[in-house]
Amino acid sequence: MDPHVLIFPLPLQSPIKSMLKLAELLCLAGDIAVTFLNTDQLHRRLLSCTNIHSHFSKYPQFRFETISDGLAEDNPRTADRFMELIDGMEAVTKPLFREMMVNGGCLSSSSEKPVTCIITDGPMSFVFAVTEEVGIPLIYFDTISPSALWTYFCFPKLIDACEIPITGHDLDAPVKNVPGMEGFLRRRDLPSFCRAEHLKDSDIQFYLNAILFFPRSQGLVLNTFEELDGSVISGLRSFCPNLYPIGPIHAHLKNKLASQVTPPPTASSSLWKEDWNCIEWLDVQSPKSVIYVSIGSQAVMTKDQLLEFWHGLVNSGHRFLWVIRSNSIAGENSWEGRIPNELLEATKMRGCLVTWAPQEEVLAHPSVGGFLTHNGWNSTLESVVEGVPMLCWPCFLDQQVTSRFVSEVWKLGIDMKDTCDRAVIETMIRNLMGVRRDEFVESAKQMAKLARESVSEGGSSSTNLNSLIEYIRLVRLVKV
Repeated sequence: MDPHVLIFPLPLQSPIKSMLKLAELLCLAGDIAVTFLNTDQLHRRLLSCTNIHSHFSKYPQFRFETISDGLAEDNPRTADRFMELIDGMEAVTKPLFREMMVNGGCLSSSSEKPVTCIITDGPMSFVFAVTEEVGIPLIYFDTISPSALWTYFCFPKLIDACEIPITGHDLDAPVKNVPGMEGFLRRRDLPSFCRAEHLKDSDIQFYLNAILFFPRSQGLVLNTFEELDGSVISGLRSFCPNLYPIGPIHAHLKNKLASQVTPPPTASSSLWKEDWNCIEWLDVQSPKSVIYVSIGSQAVMTKDQLLEFWHGLVNSGHRFLWVIRSNSIAGENSWEGRIPNELLEATKMRGCLVTWAPQEEVLAHPSVGGFLTHNGWNSTLESVVEGVPMLCWPCFLDQQVTSRFVSEVWKLGIDMKDTCDRAVIETMIRNLMGVRRDEFVESAKQMAKLARESVSEGGSSSTNLNSLIEYIRLVRLVKV
């Protein structure tokens, strides 16, 4: 029986992006069949915004399958409604997935190419129940930052010590019960839902339940590299011994493709139509003069926050490339027509606005000198690889922890969480792009070098990917 991996991501932009790159890395191994299970709605968006179907057509052992996420078509599927997605999948996706895997379904043991291993995202614990029923090994690929995942594993200890849920107003009080982070982690750096009023909060209960399944899996894939997250990885290994840090996965894939005789281009996996005109705008800017601004694919801000950002960017005096999605303003269908003329005029002189950008290419552009980011894990790693210092404005989940690591552990930028004031934004941008630039650039250059070495032949992530592939092949041999 040939190895056949089913990859089933959480239906959000970041997990889909990471897992498609993992899928292609497995396809490049040559002897592994891969099925990528996407939700109906997001797969249609993916096909409408990219050439992903034609890109993967060169791998005959790859195929897409789709499944319902249980939500209405007009549901925005934004981060502030994440639990609606989880509930929809539990009610609708789980039984559909079970049908695929048993009773002669398209992925069952009686199908032409039965699945021998499943890789899924950490929050999708319902997948574990089905795989246990059918007896197929499951590997988790948790696509958030490992530092945040480690705090999730420490939740029972934090609860016993009454450190979560957070009480009182002192968000700068130190957190003492996350091993390895005692010297720098504050209450405000814990995942955002830790500020809930009580332990019965649905988010806290959801993650308390999710972490129970990790030690019962056959392995855990992480999108990081040993040299970046070594101490956190050591802690996670105490729960999940079979750990595979294979990141930065986007750089890993680029490196593998570049080694081919005729290197093909990497494919976009964006759920938003990328505006490549911004690259032409960057082409005529001075080196390292532009700050790139994006809060990712899921986060939203208020109209007041939008205006504070806009004033801060304009008042900083620096050129900026800003991604403002059509749905990025909470409760607003459009922000256009509500912006003061002086901001619009200043933007014409120094700024470029797009609804979505080819981010990897933007961060690699010589004109970009800084990244004002929400610290989504893909965005953070893309910035690390390109050696671009970060100004961090985290919004939810793992991003609060990540931003603290950026500023206090890796020394790659400035943490601006829990504030949205034009004067602060202006000052922070000037620090990042000018006053403190040299210290950040030096740290960023060193970390970028380590990232690239990790995915090179013999590097830590390259070695871990080889181990993962060998495990997948071993599963095939066991099942013969």
